[in-house]
Amino acid sequence: MKTYVWDVRNYVDELSTYPQITEIIAAFEADALVAIPTETVYGLAANAYSPAAVGKVYAAKGRPSDNPLIVHIHQLEQLDFIEYIHPAARRLMAAYWPGAISFILPVKPGMLAPQVTAGLPSVAVRMPKDPIARQLLELTKLPLAAPSANLSGRPSPTQFEHVREDLDGRIYGIIQGPDSELGIESTVLDCTSYPFKIARPGSITETMLEEVVPGCVTEADYQSAAPIAPGMKYRHYAPNSPMTLIEGGIRERLAVDRETAVIAPESVRPLIDGGHFYPLCADEDDIATAATHLYEVLRAIDHNHDVTRIIMSGFKRSEQTRALMNRIDKASAGK
Repeated sequence: MKTYVWDVRNYVDELSTYPQITEIIAAFEADALVAIPTETVYGLAANAYSPAAVGKVYAAKGRPSDNPLIVHIHQLEQLDFIEYIHPAARRLMAAYWPGAISFILPVKPGMLAPQVTAGLPSVAVRMPKDPIARQLLELTKLPLAAPSANLSGRPSPTQFEHVREDLDGRIYGIIQGPDSELGIESTVLDCTSYPFKIARPGSITETMLEEVVPGCVTEADYQSAAPIAPGMKYRHYAPNSPMTLIEGGIRERLAVDRETAVIAPESVRPLIDGGHFYPLCADEDDIATAATHLYEVLRAIDHNHDVTRIIMSGFKRSEQTRALMNRIDKASAGK
């Protein structure tokens, strides 16, 4: 399959004037898969109403069929497929949409493609902030199911090149935009019961949610074997080489062999003897930069054929690092 590329970087604010915009809209209407930029990571988008289109998402990614998808919209009026929205959830939507948070809500049966929900009575929904994604959603007039645009289990794509590396020849097209701003996936908030639960941490934290609706979040304790949100069950975000986490970060001199890559803040570099050093950020307090560049660094190491193992310098666990450490824990498979 030929994968088309549409470079819209010069049309970020006026996507409707892009010369090939009708081709992109027609692709979605024809149930094709198109990778799109968002502020979190690039997403692999498909018409959420179409079983044929959504089925192609699972096939292209090699994604397990019980791993549900997130539906993207550009306005609240598109939520006609939702059964009920708790008043507290509406307040949180008003505060943080458009933005990097997805809400799991009870879904009306029979409206979305069944693969979107993976058999669950609920669906996660997000209104992205990225201007290209928002304009595209408005122009297509479709809710788009869009997991990360990578092969299942691989580090998520934050750049156009990452998408092309994984999915060239497997999907119809890629919209080339700027690099993703945040670099990690959205917070997923389970609003199927109250108080709500954070099913996947992201840049919007529990404290931020509680500032809008005090007492709206309780501790999550999911016992079901079926994941209610992406990123809960399966090995995710993983590089090709096995990765070991040093909990709390590298604090003393570390000697490594020439086949080892070390990922750490730049401030740690003087402690590393040998190997391949990959700076993730300036220092251990530079959490936002670390999150933005995590997947980029993991993919860069995959291209270094001299590396056979990775050591990751961890960050002190706190609410501010919860999302970053969640991805690092998944990438290292708990090692």
